Amino acid sequence: MTTTSERTPEGAPQQAPHGGPQSWARHVPQRISQSVFDGSPLRVVLLVDVHDGAQQQFLEAYEQLCNQVASVPGHVSDQLCQSIENPSQWLITSEWESAPPFLTWVNSEEHVQMVRPLHNCVRDTRSLRFHIVRETGGPAAGGAPEDRRLQSAPRIGDGVIRHALTFTVKPGSERTVAEILAGYTSPEPRVDDTTRLCRTSLFMHGNRVVRAIEVRGDLLAALRHVARQPEVRAVEEAINPYLEQDRDLDDPESARVFFTRAALPAVHHVTTAEPTGRNGTDAADVERHALFYPARPGCGMRLAELLARRDAAAGDPDGPVLRSTVFQRDDVVVRLIDVRGALDARAEAALGVDEPGLADELAALLDTDALGADAPAGSGAAAGLLGRAHMDLITDRSAPDA
Repeated sequence: MTTTSERTPEGAPQQAPHGGPQSWARHVPQRISQSVFDGSPLRVVLLVDVHDGAQQQFLEAYEQLCNQVASVPGHVSDQLCQSIENPSQWLITSEWESAPPFLTWVNSEEHVQMVRPLHNCVRDTRSLRFHIVRETGGPAAGGAPEDRRLQSAPRIGDGVIRHALTFTVKPGSERTVAEILAGYTSPEPRVDDTTRLCRTSLFMHGNRVVRAIEVRGDLLAALRHVARQPEVRAVEEAINPYLEQDRDLDDPESARVFFTRAALPAVHHVTTAEPTGRNGTDAADVERHALFYPARPGCGMRLAELLARRDAAAGDPDGPVLRSTVFQRDDVVVRLIDVRGALDARAEAALGVDEPGLADELAALLDTDALGADAPAGSGAAAGLLGRAHMDLITDRSAPDA
């Protein structure tokens, strides 16, 4: 397979567009941790732009959806608001006990079917998700104050939004698809004055493709920018005949359903050390890898949380894993890691099972049959599992001044 790698050292000087302030360059604290697993209540905000004259149709579709979502585990309440300035603009807010039950629902096939009635009357939507950090007044939904586990402190991020897409191709077409994906021309990284594509990494495991992207600014704007680029559209059209799930990019509904099902959200990210580390390792010696963890049916979120918990607890500045991002949808879990040194030098650490008991926990959640590997127990088992879980790198491209 063809492998493309275009990396830029992260500490390089950066210039903002048009000679302005260094809007892309940021000071990043040594330890970054972002996660959906802190147990805090979740507030979801959905901004909706309704077609002119379709307000009543939208209201009826919302009421049907509202009745269905009320029985979803973890759902607390929701509210529908209409703009006093523009009747076509609506706001839906909902509260959930925590992020995991919401993500389980919103990424499910059930949700795809639930929201279909909205598509004919909605011009555009934008979804925002927030952990509740502080609140005034009484607890929501009549719960006792001690039941409200609010986020204890604000998280410190690095200004980068991480997202991934995953889909499968027809068995036997893997080599052809890999060559197509590796040969595309990178789109213009600058989306607008505030949004920029930083990095795109493509991996395959068997017939599964994972495309991970890193963006500064507005993720939705970046995704739309990429979709409009002719070089990207050409690649998408070229792989269409090989997809296991049919799609028609000229049909908005077909494209929407495909990319909804393909979405692989980041549920956890941690940066455990600076790229140089105390042992003087240069950023050029850091390599990006992806590991595929197929979960047993219904265990995807628990497996993702296990990996996130281990990554969050890791604090060795000289450890091999400098950064780790966990992506999860249904029973598909992918861990993207930036590793210093050889990946298999410390297989347990690379897998995220280098603490007592973690290997047994992973074995209980991992569909090892899908990997054709044994559970990680005993001498050499972790190295064997690491080899089975490792995804083939197709291309890894960074923007020149990312």
